Amino acid sequence: MSIDVLRGFDMLMIIFADRFFSTLHKGADTSLTAFLADQFRHPEWLGFRFYDIVMPLFLFVVGAVIPFSIEKRLKSNPSKTALYRHLMRRFLILFFLGWICQGNLLTLDITKFHVFSNTLQAIAVGYLFSSLAWMHLSQKGRYLLFAACLVIYALILTVPQVPGVGRSAILPDSSFPIYFDRLVMGRFVDGTQYSWILTGFGFTATVLSGVFAGELIRSSLKREKIALYLMLAGLAAMALGLIWGIWLPIVKKLWTSSFVLFLSGICFLLLALFYWIIDVKGYRKWTFPLKVIGMNAITAYVASHVINFPKVSAYLLFGLEQYTGNYYQMILSVGGFGILYFLLWYMYRNNTFLKV
Repeated sequence: MSIDVLRGFDMLMIIFADRFFSTLHKGADTSLTAFLADQFRHPEWLGFRFYDIVMPLFLFVVGAVIPFSIEKRLKSNPSKTALYRHLMRRFLILFFLGWICQGNLLTLDITKFHVFSNTLQAIAVGYLFSSLAWMHLSQKGRYLLFAACLVIYALILTVPQVPGVGRSAILPDSSFPIYFDRLVMGRFVDGTQYSWILTGFGFTATVLSGVFAGELIRSSLKREKIALYLMLAGLAAMALGLIWGIWLPIVKKLWTSSFVLFLSGICFLLLALFYWIIDVKGYRKWTFPLKVIGMNAITAYVASHVINFPKVSAYLLFGLEQYTGNYYQMILSVGGFGILYFLLWYMYRNNTFLKV
C-alpha cells in the first residue's frame, strides 16, 4: 500500500500542488507564498527545488512495482514471449501518451510535433530496460548495470566533442546529449534545455533504483528492518550524489549521474517514511485520498495534461470572481482539482483502473 500511496502523493504534486501554490502567491503575494511557489518551479539550470523530486519519484515508483508485477505475470503465464510483447506494448503506449501530453500530437500540426519530450516517454525507456534487467540479470548484475549506466552517462556528459563548441560541458549550449538530441530529432526536438535520448541511461538508472527498493520490500526481512534499510540506502545515495556533484553538478535538465544518485536517495527516504507509517505502524486511514489518485496515476497524469480542469471549473465557479479578487485563480485551481479527483474517486469506487 505504501507504494500506491507514494505514487498518489507524487501525482498530487503534478496535478494540483504546482498550480495551486503559483495561484496562491498571485493572490496573497507574501514572502512565504513566494517561497512556496518558487519550490514548485524548476531552477533555470543549477540548484535544487522541491519540484525536482516529482519526475524522478514517478520513475522510481514505476521501478519499485516491477519485481511484483513481472513475477505475477510470469506466474500466470510463464511464456517470456508473451511478457516481451507486454513490455513492448507498454513502451509504445507510454510513448504515444507522451506525444499526446507534451508532444503536441493533438494540434495535428507537424511543425509543432515533438518526438521525445515527456515524463511518460522517460518512464517508457527506463521501464523497458529495467524490466529486461530484472528478467535476465542476477541481483549483482542489476547493481552492475546501475553503476554502468551512471558511469557511461557521466562520460557522455564530459568526454565527447561538441562541433563548434569543444569538449562537452554541463552547460545548456555545450552539452553533448543536447547536441545529440538536436542532431537526431532535428526539427522535431522540443527546443528546451532538456536532454532526452542519451539521458535514457539516467532514466534507466532511476527506474533501477526503484527496482532495488521493490526487491527490498518483497524480501523476507522484517518490516522494521526493511524501513531501516530503505532509510540507510537513501542517506547513502544522497551523500554519494552530493559528493559526485562536486565534479559533476546536479542538473535536472541533463539528468546528470549525480542527480540520479541524489534524487534516488530522496525517493528511498520518502518510501521509507511512507512504508514505516503505513506498512509498519499500520496508520492507513489518512491514505485513502492519495490511494484514489495513485491507483489511477496514468489516467490522472494524462487527463490533467489534456483537459484544463481549472478552466472547466470556471463554468461552475465564475460567480465567485466578484468576491475573491486576486484569489479567484486559486479558487479555480482547487475547483479543477476537485473535478478531476471526483472522476478518479468514481473510477476507484467502481473498481475501474486504467493501466498501460
